[in-house]
Amino acid sequence: MKRITTRFEYDPSLDHIEVIVRASEKDDRVTELLENFSCAPANDLLAYDDDGNVRTLIFEDIILVSVFRKDLVIVTENGKFHTRKSLQNLEKELDPDVFIRVSRYEIVNIRKILQYDFSLPGTLRIELVNGMETWASRRCIPLIRKWLMGKEGSE
Repeated sequence: MKRITTRFEYDPSLDHIEVIVRASEKDDRVTELLENFSCAPANDLLAYDDDGNVRTLIFEDIILVSVFRKDLVIVTENGKFHTRKSLQNLEKELDPDVFIRVSRYEIVNIRKILQYDFSLPGTLRIELVNGMETWASRRCIPLIRKWLMGKEGSE
């Protein structure tokens, strides 16, 4: 395991705190440190792109969150990003009035849904604004129907 050293540098010209992580390579441990030091507002999410660069995502830009091979993939209109959080932990941070669980492995932003297709008995196809489609699990369909009924009643 690589050793981590720390030091403090006094700089009266700064009006903010600057943290620099220096390492021989950008590995998982470096990415995790960067995520921990970054201070995203409560309605933002720290994630990283395919090159390992840390990005701040705005929750309202998220279209879909999906588990893929133990990796949590966050799809936005600007691309795909990753986070080390579990789907369950991320779900706790997301607004339940905006994000709905559609299967064991996916959460969808309801504001990014173009249409629902209940035409096949016992299934639900969901078309998203970016052209993607996903399928709701049988277990989640009653919750989605309930949400839809509430939406129709409020309009």
